[in-house]
Amino acid sequence: MADHTAQSIVINAEPEAIMAVIADFDNYPQWVSAAREVTVVESGSDGKARRVRFDLDAGVLKDVYVLEYDWAGDGLAVSWELVSSNLQRAQRGRYSLVEQAVGSTKVSYELMVDLQVPIIGQLKRRAEKAIISSALDELKKRVEG
Repeated sequence: MADHTAQSIVINAEPEAIMAVIADFDNYPQWVSAAREVTVVESGSDGKARRVRFDLDAGVLKDVYVLEYDWAGDGLAVSWELVSSNLQRAQRGRYSLVEQAVGSTKVSYELMVDLQVPIIGQLKRRAEKAIISSALDELKKRVEG
């Protein structure tokens, strides 16, 4: 993924347990602080979410957007791309999971967000880093909870 921000964290759980939390969009508002409402709009033939609508409120940043998901066949990665948004021009992201040892998984998150309003590259990277850090910390708390 060109021109993106990436970060990793180790979570004390099996990859399948972590991916189950990532895929459980209906419960995002319980553990993703900025998520007001998350709705699966369309599911694939495998039953996994294909398109998901997010209503986010992160203080000064509020947006309603739809992402399209692509689930890796091995169950250890998921990527997404922006379909529509009130605020964003583009968004691409990816979670990839690598088991470190039994009961321990490295979760990597890559993200690229392009807003409709021009923003200096350095500020954009800082915002992406803050989003990723928060997402990984919240995911870890939810999984290890």
